[in-house]
Amino acid sequence: MKNLGQINILMSVYNGEQFLPEQLESLAAQRNCPDWTLLWRDDGSSDRSVEILSDFKGARRVIDDQTRLGPAISFLRLLEAANDDADAFAFCDQDDVWLPDKLSRAWQWLSSQPLDRPALYFGRQHLVDPRLRPISLSPAFRRPPGFCNALAQNIAAGCTVMMNAAARKLIVAAPPPPQGSMHDWWTYILVSGAGGAMRADNRPVILYRQHKNNAVGANASLIRRTISAFKRGPEQFVAIFQAHLDALNLIHPLLSPEARESLSLLQSLRELPRLTRIQRLSASGLYRQHFVEDLFLRGMFLMVGSAKTYPNAETTKGWEVPK
Repeated sequence: MKNLGQINILMSVYNGEQFLPEQLESLAAQRNCPDWTLLWRDDGSSDRSVEILSDFKGARRVIDDQTRLGPAISFLRLLEAANDDADAFAFCDQDDVWLPDKLSRAWQWLSSQPLDRPALYFGRQHLVDPRLRPISLSPAFRRPPGFCNALAQNIAAGCTVMMNAAARKLIVAAPPPPQGSMHDWWTYILVSGAGGAMRADNRPVILYRQHKNNAVGANASLIRRTISAFKRGPEQFVAIFQAHLDALNLIHPLLSPEARESLSLLQSLRELPRLTRIQRLSASGLYRQHFVEDLFLRGMFLMVGSAKTYPNAETTKGWEVPK
């Protein structure tokens, strides 16, 4: 394993006083990994979060603005503000507990990848209650990660993600995610779409707290996930799907030829007859992690009505690919 390196851990905090100390203790307990620095931003807390982080050794506040941005934009602001000379960048939620070898396992794989190719590592989680009592394991990765999976679902939980400098450069060069998406999903889409290397680690790397204030929770049950998705209805799913396609159309030069080909097959899907939609989905290679979820995917596109216009986030307005 490469011994040299510098990791930037990125934390956006919002009223995290209750669980933050345990998370910081787990960062301090990381072993056999390169030097790291915790870069943090407060997203408008009204509790003692800022005080707790200010007192933590190895932490540095890199953005003083406390405007409430929400987790997606706040984390991406941190990624942009991170150190250009760092070797790796890891998202970190305020309320989890990292296992002691989380950073070392991610770094062992990440440091073996070519420096000029975007690379993304992520892993499974032990789902726990607010008192860290076990609930279950997050779903296993049954199929390889890839662009055609990323468009259909997010399996790269941000709390487990680590990326190399090439991946960070790619994400910073891209527009922010559309409304309804998250920083980790957009990261998975971009790195896979650019032909980056990806490692889905089936070993758990964190204790992932499930509580009422989770920005995004987890559901280990395939049946419950599918039922919840159907209750939300096809419109919401297809809306974010189309919003991702629209945002990706802005960055064709950053994508691999294979990703561009899949995008061309998926454009204007709702305008097509229902049978043609399913044929296009199959031709594009779109897939989810489980066979039952693949059926759900096709069901969503069969159920949804004719094309509608779904606005992207205002932050993409006027955005152009950097020269």
